[in-house]
Amino acid sequence: MSFTRSRGPLAAARNERFRKGFRGIRGLSLTRRRSAIEVAEEPNPMSNSPSESLDPAELRNIGLFGALSDDVIAHLASTLSVQAPEAGQIVFREGDDANAMFVVMSGEMEVLKKSKRATESRVALLGPGDWFGEMSIVDIQPRSATVRALAPSRLLRISAADLDALYRYDLRSYSLIVLNLARELSRRLRVADGILADLISNVLDHYLARPGAS
Repeated sequence: MSFTRSRGPLAAARNERFRKGFRGIRGLSLTRRRSAIEVAEEPNPMSNSPSESLDPAELRNIGLFGALSDDVIAHLASTLSVQAPEAGQIVFREGDDANAMFVVMSGEMEVLKKSKRATESRVALLGPGDWFGEMSIVDIQPRSATVRALAPSRLLRISAADLDALYRYDLRSYSLIVLNLARELSRRLRVADGILADLISNVLDHYLARPGAS
């Protein structure tokens, strides 16, 4: 994702976290799914008020900001806010209005998706350097999933208004961030395609192995 350093180890770690989250869907029992719902609904949603200042050097290590100049990095560090959810705290819920994305600076986040039967299951785990909620920047639709902190975390909040301000401040940097977002969306789609193909193959193998199956 970054234009300035190798993406191999980082991409591999992200893919593994993504796969671990999807494996959780198949491994969760109904009891654990209900437990996830109960835990997720207890804490209050995270407020939008900033919690602390941001060191520009922290942004330099995030792939989303790859190839941005030092001046632009310093500008973003001075204008963006950092929020610090506690373990178990909801960042946002599926169906909420959306106008911002988040970058994980530290900690771990869990992405939960509700099924048609209203059971909630884990679909992804996110760690430092990952981001989530970017779909709201692209399509301006309600949140497609719930995100909950699994540990005390630090999140960088980037709203649509922040990106619009960057567009007016430096068009090249805005274009680089949008391209990095597109790269990550493409990577996730590739991983999801692979998981779906494996799931379909396993289901077919199980069906064909049944006695009397033709």
